[in-house]
Amino acid sequence: MKCLITLLIGTLTLIHGVAANADVLSDIRQRGTLICGTLGTAPPFSFQDSKSRETVGYDVDFCKGIADALKAKLEIKLIAVDTRIPELMQGRVDIVAANLGYSKQRAGQIDFSDAYFAGPSKLLVRKDANLTSLAQMASKRIAVVKGSTAEPAVRKVLPAASIISYPDPTSGFLAVLQRKADGLCASELALIKMQRQADASAPLVIIDQPVYSEQWGIGIRKNEPALRDAVNHALEAMEKSGQAAAIFDKWLGVGSEYKIHRDFRIAPIPD
Repeated sequence: MKCLITLLIGTLTLIHGVAANADVLSDIRQRGTLICGTLGTAPPFSFQDSKSRETVGYDVDFCKGIADALKAKLEIKLIAVDTRIPELMQGRVDIVAANLGYSKQRAGQIDFSDAYFAGPSKLLVRKDANLTSLAQMASKRIAVVKGSTAEPAVRKVLPAASIISYPDPTSGFLAVLQRKADGLCASELALIKMQRQADASAPLVIIDQPVYSEQWGIGIRKNEPALRDAVNHALEAMEKSGQAAAIFDKWLGVGSEYKIHRDFRIAPIPD
């Protein structure tokens, strides 16, 4: 019996060791599919196309570029903002491209690729509130998306403000319209979209001064250096070929509804 127990323990240890040293890049190549987690509810980064019913957007195109570089088919898995890191850490997705802003706290849980997007996050407020500066928001009610980097950023910049968490940007947007919150902190691009969607009877404005500037990376599980290097090589190639700039222009550039200029290049995220 003692020998049997010893054998079982040894077998379990071996299995655990194999699992712990699993190479996700090898798994991707073996199955021929890259599973990319994205939101699907955050235009123009990931959303459902009204005609094709497929998930499209800036993040999705980067997932496609990485899959092509790995010579794998792309499988998109829709995830929620607050489950982005858990889905990745539990192995339900291979990578995450889902408006995932870099923070030191997140970097302690997962690895980040080089930054494939960078932009400011600002505050959206009702025009009739006459709020035009961050100083005026010091003791106001600020809506943020649960699990986003906006919450710690607002706490740092506006420590006396009351923070209200919502499950998605749309809920925060409605809270501002319904006067349940004085402002919504989110990426400037998301706020521009909401501002245009607001009813004429309740116009919204964006406070010019950013709350913070955020860099987004592709989320990768810890201890997967081969996959991290492969993703970074893919992103570097997309930058050099002009593919990265073309994706930006398609979804965010002067020919899009956002009409903004790309003022960054794909590069490592500084600590």
